[in-house]
Amino acid sequence: MDKQFQDGSNYPIFLDNNDSLGHFRQRFYLKKNSIYMCGNSLGLASKDAEESILNVLDMWKEEGIKIWNVEENKYHLYSIHLAILMAEMVGVDGDEIAVTACTTVNIHQAVSTLYKPTNDRYKILVDDINFPTDRYAIESQVKLRGYEIEDAVKIVKCKGKFIDEDDVIEAMTPDVALILLPTVYYRSAQILDMKKISEAAKKRNIIIGWDLSHAVGSVDVNLKELDIDFAVWCTYKYLNGGPGSTASLYINRKHFHQVPGLAGWHGNKAETQFKLLQKFEHRHDATGWQIGTPHLLSMAGLEGSLKLFLEAGLKNIRKKSLHITAYLMFLVDTKLSGYGFTIGNPRDDERRGGHVCLEHDESYRISLALKARGVVPDFRDPNVIRLSPTALYTSYEEVYRLVDILLDIVRNESYKEISDARNMVV
Repeated sequence: MDKQFQDGSNYPIFLDNNDSLGHFRQRFYLKKNSIYMCGNSLGLASKDAEESILNVLDMWKEEGIKIWNVEENKYHLYSIHLAILMAEMVGVDGDEIAVTACTTVNIHQAVSTLYKPTNDRYKILVDDINFPTDRYAIESQVKLRGYEIEDAVKIVKCKGKFIDEDDVIEAMTPDVALILLPTVYYRSAQILDMKKISEAAKKRNIIIGWDLSHAVGSVDVNLKELDIDFAVWCTYKYLNGGPGSTASLYINRKHFHQVPGLAGWHGNKAETQFKLLQKFEHRHDATGWQIGTPHLLSMAGLEGSLKLFLEAGLKNIRKKSLHITAYLMFLVDTKLSGYGFTIGNPRDDERRGGHVCLEHDESYRISLALKARGVVPDFRDPNVIRLSPTALYTSYEEVYRLVDILLDIVRNESYKEISDARNMVV
C-alpha cells in the first residue's frame, strides 16, 4: 500500500482527474462545505432517484387509481420491474427477487417459510456481532414455534474482532436446521467467506440464508453460484434508494413450490388476484412472497438509482471502492497512527466491505468533533468511527481533507471540550 499511494496534497487531485467514475458525482445532491462519509448507513439522494420519485408523484396526481394500470401495469407489478434491474447485481434471475417490505420483515418471511424444525433438528445458527435486528427476528421465530431461545438459538462467538469461518462450520451440528449470517459485518467491515460457509451448510442439508445489507451495491455477490436458499438486503445504504426505501428478498427458485410462511394478497397469482377468493393461490416465483400493496413512493427512488448503478457497472464500483478505502487507510497509517488511531477492519481486499472502521479511545467525541467540522461519519460502540468513501460520489480530495481535519482535531485535542453523553442516533 505504501508504494501504491502518495500523501501529498496534489495527489488526490491527480486521482480525481483519473477517476473513471468521477463524473457520476455530479448526479448526486452534495452539500457545500460538507464531506459525506455515511453512505454505508444512508446513501445520498441522486438526481436519477429524484426523477423517478417525481415521475410516480406525477402519475398519482394525473391518474389517481388508474396509476395501477398505466404502462402495462408497471406500478402494480413494480417489484418485478425493479427486480429485473437488480438481478445482475446479485447474480440471480429477476423472478427470484421480490422488492418488498423491510429487511426484518423479509427475514421473518424467509424463516417462517423455510424453517421446518423437527425433534432432532430445530436450532438456528447465528453469531454474536451481527446487526441485532437479525437476531431479534430469529428469536421471535423460535418462540413462535414454542422453543426456548436459550435452547433453539445457537450462537457462534466472535474471537477478537472477527468471526472465524471454521468456528461457524464447527457449529453446524446435526441439530441445526437453519443458518442466518451477514455477508459484511456492520461494525468491522469483515466479509465472510460465503462460498466456504454455504458449501459446508449444503453438505449438511442445512438451510442457509444471508443478510447482504452492507454488501449489495458495494461488493460483488453471485447468489446463483453459491446456490444458497435465501437472502435479504436493504436498499437505502449503498443502493441509495432513499430513507427507509423498500427492501429485497431473494428466494432460490428451488423453493418456489413452498407456501409463504406469511401469506398476503399480493403474493397471490396474478390471474386470480382480483377475484378476491378466500383461498390463497400462491404465485410460484419470488413475488409470491410479497404480502401487501407495493409502496410506490418508497420504491420509486430505487428505480432511478438502479439504472445509475447499471450504467456505472458494479465491477467498476467495487474497484473504486477498494481503491479509495485503501487510500483512506494509507493516510490513516501515515498521518494518524501516532495519535492513537488504528484500523479495525480487515486489510485484504477480499475480506473487507465498503467502509473503513477507524478506532480510537475517544472515538465518540472525535466523531462529534468531525460533525462540527462538516464531516458526516457515524459511530458504533464501543470505539468505532465508520467512514464510507462511496464510489459514486466521494472524491479522493474529500478523503484527503477528512484526514487533515482528523489530524487537526487530535493535535489540538479539541474533542476534549465535547461531552461524552451519548446520543446513539448515527
